[in-house]
Amino acid sequence: MSHPSLPALIALSLVLTACGTTREAPVPPQTVQLDLILASGDYNCEDGLQVRVEREMRGTENYRLHIGWMGSSYWLERDPSYSGLPRFEDPSSGLVWIDLPWKSVLLDGRSNKPLASECKSV
Repeated sequence: MSHPSLPALIALSLVLTACGTTREAPVPPQTVQLDLILASGDYNCEDGLQVRVEREMRGTENYRLHIGWMGSSYWLERDPSYSGLPRFEDPSSGLVWIDLPWKSVLLDGRSNKPLASECKSV
């Protein structure tokens, strides 16, 4: 098993910190939410993991994702983030998907631990 490098751990920590939101502290209305043009399809992740992502658009806004993960499927709704980065969450399963232009990450939203890191579109 390979161990993540220090820069990768630092970058992941920054992403997790920047994308975290809580229900008690809503995102200020002036926070601009980024609408990045990102691919649907299979994403290959570290440790040989794979996530299937189908994006549902409303006009030019990506507002919902259908995620295939470990043999199950989930609907994740866009959840505004303080950083403005696309963040999608399924409250019932606790899954959180964070999109960056160069990679994405699937998190356990309850523990904020990564389930699949360094995910890149095939």
